[in-house]
Amino acid sequence: MIHLTRINHASVVLNSDLIEHIDTTPDTVIALTTGQKIVVLESADEVIRRVIDFRRRVVRLAPVHDICSDGSGTAA
Repeated sequence: MIHLTRINHASVVLNSDLIEHIDTTPDTVIALTTGQKIVVLESADEVIRRVIDFRRRVVRLAPVHDICSDGSGTAA
């Protein structure tokens, strides 16, 4: 989830997995896979940076499991 600011200065928290594409017209318009469009104050580059930062945090916090060659998931 990323924090953004709608064009009317209201805060919105967006599920970044729903982003289909971003247009700059000159406003930043985020098209979602749901068909909804959100106009935000942040630039497209800033939205992309926030998505990357969010995904880095998710990967960093993901548990690491040792997988054995037999696929059992337990160390021999």
